[in-house]
Amino acid sequence: FCNSDIVIRAKVVGKKLVKEGPFGTLVYTIKQMKMYRGFTKMPHVQYIHTEASESLCGLKLEVNKYQYLLTGRVYDGKMYTGLCNFVERWDQLTLSQRKGLNYRYHLGCNCKIKSCYYLPCFVTSK
Repeated sequence: FCNSDIVIRAKVVGKKLVKEGPFGTLVYTIKQMKMYRGFTKMPHVQYIHTEASESLCGLKLEVNKYQYLLTGRVYDGKMYTGLCNFVERWDQLTLSQRKGLNYRYHLGCNCKIKSCYYLPCFVTSK
């Protein structure tokens, strides 16, 4: 959640293969149901871009079938996502995950954890 530029709930309503790069890019047209993160970067998302090939981490989403929770990055005014982003069918999320999106996940975004590779480890803040 915190590492994504955009977090939305959406339904895929269209799909088009665009020839950008050697394998192409899939551009999904979506109907945005709700935005959880990203209001300042892109207040309304209409298209999702992903690689056409799954071997390049491209997503395969069903058109006019399911609602999805989609996370991704904004680059050059477009939203991009892939297999390394958190993407899940909305009906597969637990009640706790759904509540977290609305009330809890954003509260942890200011927390920064530093790795400690040897003892003693020092606490830098609460």
